[in-house]
Amino acid sequence: MSTSTKESSRMNQMEQESSKGFIAKLKTMGPAAVVTAAFIGPGTVTTASLAGANYGYALLWAMVFSVIATIVLQEMSARLGIVTRKGLGEALREQFDNPVMKYVSIFLVISAIGIGCAAYETGNILGGALGLEAVTGISMNIWGPLMGIGAFALLYTGSYKLVEKFLVGLVVAMSCIFITTAIIVRPDLGMIAKGLIPSVPEGSVFIVIALIGTTVVPYNLFLHSSAVQERWKDASGISESKADILVSMILGGLISMAVIVTASAAFFGTGIAISNAGEMAQQLEPLLGSWAKNIFALGLFSAGLSSAVTAPLAAAYATAGALGWEKDMKDKKFRIIWMAVLIIGIVFSAIGLKPLSAIIFAQAANGIMLPIVAIFLLYVMNNKSRLNEYVNSKASNILGFMVVLVAIGLGLKSLAKVFGLM
Repeated sequence: MSTSTKESSRMNQMEQESSKGFIAKLKTMGPAAVVTAAFIGPGTVTTASLAGANYGYALLWAMVFSVIATIVLQEMSARLGIVTRKGLGEALREQFDNPVMKYVSIFLVISAIGIGCAAYETGNILGGALGLEAVTGISMNIWGPLMGIGAFALLYTGSYKLVEKFLVGLVVAMSCIFITTAIIVRPDLGMIAKGLIPSVPEGSVFIVIALIGTTVVPYNLFLHSSAVQERWKDASGISESKADILVSMILGGLISMAVIVTASAAFFGTGIAISNAGEMAQQLEPLLGSWAKNIFALGLFSAGLSSAVTAPLAAAYATAGALGWEKDMKDKKFRIIWMAVLIIGIVFSAIGLKPLSAIIFAQAANGIMLPIVAIFLLYVMNNKSRLNEYVNSKASNILGFMVVLVAIGLGLKSLAKVFGLM
């Protein structure tokens, strides 16, 4: 065999091994990919678009921080679910012996998660519909209810495995779409590196808050702690769960960063105004061709559909856990919860509630939930009688405490903005 033939054979073998390694990593994706599908919604795509179009690459660091904070909190949530076989809602209900504290915690979970998921659901459905409107020209108020009906049909199957596979597929599709678009616009690699260094350009503080707030989503903690129980049956699954979290969350961060990079390379400094991701899809057409508009709009649709499925599911897991109901996707009470959240989203999308209004309301709900849920999670994760050797380490507590402080600050600023105090 000639040297060139041997070299060619070796290269082919390396490519096959690399392909197998990539496929193996995709196979580890599961509950954490469901969480990624939840936070990569229209709100995230819109906020990332605004960040790039208005401030260039300068806020890429905020997404890096968001991903790190998400990994810290979601790892705790997943570990809780795997070890105790209980979701975060159940853990909070059982944590307190005092009846007053117990009922207060139940009330906070049900009201905050229910309000938050219902608010996000309208934005999720309409945001995805914006993508279809950009491609077809048909009103988002028509596409919105149709998207909601599609999410309804998927959840009504009662099969978590089917839902998980569907959402993993959407995450992979979004990564291909948004990362490819970011590469094709030929971004400035030097400016990307500079954008990873923390800085807050004048007027950007609220975009920074929004980037973090759309990534570190409270209801995902409830969703994750329940979803892991569908995949792993005992503590032996913790290491695989961590791999799932790292792969899925980092991929989610890359998707968001790709949107920032695309918007920055295409629109920053051009004077072209972008107010939402749907407009960004349309404005890409004269720059890169009709394919760019269509593929970005498809990505926005995928983001809306994935979040439209996960928000009702998260609400059902959280509420059922807090009330001690059966956490079975085929259970009547469980179905009533996700149906209520989804129907609210469908109705509001049909009557034409603007996505911006829905997103602002969702941010207010997020501002209330995030600090409360983060503090509760940190408290529960230090209960040695419940978790034994799987309680938080000192390092986990330090990281968790830092995230809690940031969550409190974000919550206060978010609420202050919504109520016109800042």
